[in-house]
Amino acid sequence: MAVPQLRMLSREQCETIHLASLEILRRTGVRIYHEEALHLLRQTDAVITDENLVRFPPGLVEWALEQAPSRIALCRRGSDEVVARLEGREVNFGPGSDCPNYLDPRTGKRRPFTTADVIDCIHVVDALPELEFCMSMGIPSDLGTANPYRHQFALMLEHTSKPIVFVCDDRADCEAIAAMVSAVGGGMESLRLNPTLLLYSEPSTPLKHSETATGKLLYMAEQALPIVHSPAPMMGGTAPVTLAGGLALGNAEVLSSLAMHQLKRPGAPFVYGSGLHHMDMKTTISVYGAPEFQLARIAVAEMGRFYGLPTWGYAGHSDSCTMDEQAATDATFSVLVALLAGNNLVHDVGYLEAGLTTSPEMVVFTAETISMMRHFTQGISLDAESLALDVIHKVGPGGDFLTARHTLKHFRALWQPTLLSRQRADGWVARGSKRLGQRLQERTLSILEEHEPESLPDSVREEIAYILEKRT
Repeated sequence: MAVPQLRMLSREQCETIHLASLEILRRTGVRIYHEEALHLLRQTDAVITDENLVRFPPGLVEWALEQAPSRIALCRRGSDEVVARLEGREVNFGPGSDCPNYLDPRTGKRRPFTTADVIDCIHVVDALPELEFCMSMGIPSDLGTANPYRHQFALMLEHTSKPIVFVCDDRADCEAIAAMVSAVGGGMESLRLNPTLLLYSEPSTPLKHSETATGKLLYMAEQALPIVHSPAPMMGGTAPVTLAGGLALGNAEVLSSLAMHQLKRPGAPFVYGSGLHHMDMKTTISVYGAPEFQLARIAVAEMGRFYGLPTWGYAGHSDSCTMDEQAATDATFSVLVALLAGNNLVHDVGYLEAGLTTSPEMVVFTAETISMMRHFTQGISLDAESLALDVIHKVGPGGDFLTARHTLKHFRALWQPTLLSRQRADGWVARGSKRLGQRLQERTLSILEEHEPESLPDSVREEIAYILEKRT
């Protein structure tokens, strides 16, 4: 196969970033506000001063890198069927989490999320084969005093059979969520072998590990369940304004997280990720739709592969406030970069307004883009069947290939859109002269009205309700 390729960092350049991060950890150190993590580090050669300032010797970091597995397989709910393979250059897409605002495809209005909106979004993700995992997408405004993270997870568990990447507040949330999944999947041992969930959490840039975030990190390690503990350095705000400086800082935060994680349980699954953004000095927003953001995504993918770890990425997002041409441009650019860079677990499909709004229409549009760009990145075959020399010889000068058996055999391999139009003007007018935005709305609404996800057994739903009531 001849495939499109994208490469930015050589092995020597990855080594340069690695050594810079080791120097940050040796010289500057990180603040750790979790007593168990400090206790684990006191058993090593790490130097702890001023109560919680930890400086890491290079050997400790490199030991941790040797322990972590290079592959994670996320499975369908309650089964051992692998849906998302986090290894090599395999790319898996899914939505983002926890937006306060919902762009309603029925009215076109932006408003606060409700529980019904979250369910609608989950159904859209469940219906689209281009998306391999689900995230919560919105924070319901109608839950009152109920714990939003546990209820979001229960909704995802009920309304999709795809793997779930979840967020939560603290260790207690992790325990409740793990109990829900265990109720579906046959217990914790089965869940470890066939994980159907992955936690997304963050250290605090620059160079701080909070008590709650570190508590979640250690819990997931203890249970040998997968986690991405991804910092979000913002160049010019919480990180140096240069990409190289932001990469080195974020990498140091990831490596210090990994060291604590592997000290808790060597071999526990860990995904490498760093959400390096930059601050727009005109608006003070953390930018998604920018070439610098995509350069950072390539570098993060290459650093993860340099370490032999699965990687975390971003795509299908925009700074636009609505599903317009800007959003479509940003989504297409980011999807192509994610596929060419080979990020393994790519989230934020459907994000608008720099992560404040989720749009189901953006999710549906990006799924079409993923389908197109996957076909592009698969490249072309150069084998004898594809070169078709015998067919060319048989047809000869002036002939046609329309009636050739070779054409009948292979034409279905050419990509076909489900949303984009290839009609000429007469046909397009005859079908109502619908612009892409109209077709997109219709497709999204048809999914919301027609898709029925695979349901949970009543006994499992009752167990989940019991866990929610007991632990809320």
